[in-house]
Amino acid sequence: MNRRTWRSVGAVVAGLLLITLLSVVTDTVLETTGIFPSLKEQREHGLTTPWMLLLALGYRLVYTAAGGYLTAVLAPRRPVRHAVALGVVGMVLGAAGAVVTGGWDLVPVWFSVAAVVTTPPLAWFGGWLRSRRLHGRAGNE
Repeated sequence: MNRRTWRSVGAVVAGLLLITLLSVVTDTVLETTGIFPSLKEQREHGLTTPWMLLLALGYRLVYTAAGGYLTAVLAPRRPVRHAVALGVVGMVLGAAGAVVTGGWDLVPVWFSVAAVVTTPPLAWFGGWLRSRRLHGRAGNE
């Protein structure tokens, strides 16, 4: 692979890592402060309290857009397309995770579906925001 290809892959991986890191850190802070039940309690009883689920979904949505923005910043060219690629990869990984967590009955199905289907448009939105900020228009595709 050439240098530009490596930069493209790196941009998408960086976006994934940002989303994952922010989500895990936020989950951990909410669990250790007692706002969310511990991971052990979640495994035993699941996470079904609506406000907790909406909070978790809300910050994941923001983090996905931030991941799309970072991917667009790091992309060697066509930043919005790279952000969309992040969204597709995230959707595939999220669907795989939904199958696993659904099998453990950790969260309701609607939460998993919402997290999966919102990933591509939010990653695109983050890339679009970066492109708009960089070029002062809706995109540079």
